[in-house]
Amino acid sequence: MSLAADSHLPAVAAAAVTAAEPSVVDIQGLWSVFHVAGVDMVVHKNLNLQVPRGEMLSLVGGSGTGKTVLLRQMLGLEQPQRGSVTVLGQPAAQLGAKGAASRVGMLFQHGALFSAFTVLENIAFPLREIKCLPDELIRDAALLKLQMVGLDIKHAHKMPAELSGGMIKRVALARALIMDPPLLLLDEPTAGLDPDSSDAFCALLRSLHRELGFTVVMVTHDLDTLFELSTRIAVVADQHIIINAPPSEVVAHPHPFIHDFFRGGRGQRAMALLHPSPTFV
Repeated sequence: MSLAADSHLPAVAAAAVTAAEPSVVDIQGLWSVFHVAGVDMVVHKNLNLQVPRGEMLSLVGGSGTGKTVLLRQMLGLEQPQRGSVTVLGQPAAQLGAKGAASRVGMLFQHGALFSAFTVLENIAFPLREIKCLPDELIRDAALLKLQMVGLDIKHAHKMPAELSGGMIKRVALARALIMDPPLLLLDEPTAGLDPDSSDAFCALLRSLHRELGFTVVMVTHDLDTLFELSTRIAVVADQHIIINAPPSEVVAHPHPFIHDFFRGGRGQRAMALLHPSPTFV
C-alpha cells in the first residue's frame, strides 16, 4: 500500500513528530536540600518531571512538599543540590541569569503588583526593562494585553489599591503574558477569589490557553480549579513525583495522600460537578 493510500498516515507522522519534541520542562534526578539550624532537610529526592508542550499541568502535594520550590527552580531563582532542571531547552539557571520574563511568565499568588505603578505601568514593566522598544509600542502592547484579560481600557490608569481581587489577578496575568512567553507558571491562581470570580478566571485561562497555545505549570490547592484546568496532574509525595497523568488516572492511583486529597468530601463534590454520573468510587 502506498503512503498516499492511507489517509491516517499523515496524522500518525505528525503525532510521532509531536512525541519526539523535547519537553518544555524536563527535570531529572533532582535533589532539593535546605540547611535549617545546622541540619540538612531533604525536600526532593531523585525527583523527575516532564511537561510536554501545550499541557496544563498542576502540581499537587501536601504542605512542605516543595511545590513552590519547583516553580522557583523552573524560574532559575533557586538551584537544586543535585540533578538538572531544563526549561525550554536550556538550563533554568540560564533563564534566571538572562531574565526569565522573556520566555517564562509568572503569576504570583497575590498578584505582586507594584503598588506605586498604575495598571498600565504594571503590565508594561517587563517590556520597559529590556530598554529597546519605543514608548508608544510598549503602551499599545500593554493596552492589548489589558483587553486580552477582559479589562476595559478605562482601568489602565487606576492604581492597584483601587482594584478588586479578581481585577488584580487579571492585571497580573496580563503582565505575565506581556512578552508572549511559551511557558506560564501559576502559583495558586484563584486563591482569595470568590466562587464566581474564580470560575471566570478559570474560563479566561482556558480561553487564553486555546488562543495562545502556551504551556502551563500550576500549583493549586483548589479542587475546582484543579479539575477545571488540568490536562495532567503531577503529585508530589514521599520527596518525588509519585504520578504524572491525566486527572482520572491520578484519582484512581493507590496512595494515602491521593485518597485523602481527592476522595474526601471536597474532592467528591468537585468531581461530581464535572461528572454528574460519578466514575470514581
